[in-house]
Amino acid sequence: MCHWRRVRTTYLVCRHAYDLVSSLSVQIQCDNRHCKFSSTHPSNCLPPECLNTCWQYRQFPQQYNPQINTLCPRCMQRLP
Repeated sequence: MCHWRRVRTTYLVCRHAYDLVSSLSVQIQCDNRHCKFSSTHPSNCLPPECLNTCWQYRQFPQQYNPQINTLCPRCMQRLP
């Protein structure tokens, strides 16, 4: 089913973690015609039938956590 992608980058040296705000608006498409958020959902599938036959909610957000073996950008700025 369709879901949102959330990215939280972790910097291993300083152990700081930052959420990538722009990724919160990225919807991952499932291409399932029975999901009302999918681009393949038929435009003529309307309530009340759609409520009974199609998925009405997005799945839990996909958590993506890249781990980078360096300092975070803020700690890098503090270096002399």
